[in-house]
Amino acid sequence: MDSGGLTELDRRIADCRACPRLVDWREEVARTRRAAFADWTYWGRPVPGFGLPDARLLIIGLAPAAHGGNRTGRMFTGDRSGDVLYRALYDVGLASQPSSVHAGDGLELHGVRVTAPVHCAPPANKPTPAERDTCRPWLVQELHLLRPTVRAALVLGAFGWQAALPAFAGAGWTVPRPRPAFKHGAHVTLPAADGPGLHLFGCYHVSQRNTFTGLLTPDMLREVLRTAAEAAGLSPRNAPRK
Repeated sequence: MDSGGLTELDRRIADCRACPRLVDWREEVARTRRAAFADWTYWGRPVPGFGLPDARLLIIGLAPAAHGGNRTGRMFTGDRSGDVLYRALYDVGLASQPSSVHAGDGLELHGVRVTAPVHCAPPANKPTPAERDTCRPWLVQELHLLRPTVRAALVLGAFGWQAALPAFAGAGWTVPRPRPAFKHGAHVTLPAADGPGLHLFGCYHVSQRNTFTGLLTPDMLREVLRTAAEAAGLSPRNAPRK
């Protein structure tokens, strides 16, 4: 795996200023800050992917949170969505610790990388279709670099699902027609003409709305993570039910 290529890609993503609305928003949030984080120096830039360059499982979210990844500079770090995701990854043996607080907290992922189809925090957590499409080439390049090892992808939420399907096609996998619909627990195999296929899974997003209402429970998240990890050739563990 060309880890240098992925490191360079991450650097280029962090320097991107292609979408004026997102640049203005992420930088305004970084200047004004939330009172609870008044002593933080916000990242305030696009947030690159996080995890291994030879990952077998790729987790794809939506976009960084204004006071989460936009503050800490790491995907799903410093907000409640990240608390839910990394706790579940830890429970099934795919993360070294159950929390993700800041970029230097020592968290390591086991066989996993986490990314998003939009790398800047959007107002109201809603990127526009144009912003999604402008950001897509970054995901295509990331998928190209991961292709030697990645065997499964878990997409969180319908927005991520719709944004990721064209990126998978752009990176060399064949997406069925009509395009597969998103649902929790969806499983589609994407073949490739010149290499291994990819197991694609769907999962409700780990947003506060979904977790607070019980649409997505910890057991549901752990189960789909275990299934995706097994399809990727990893060996997740069974977490005790709580």
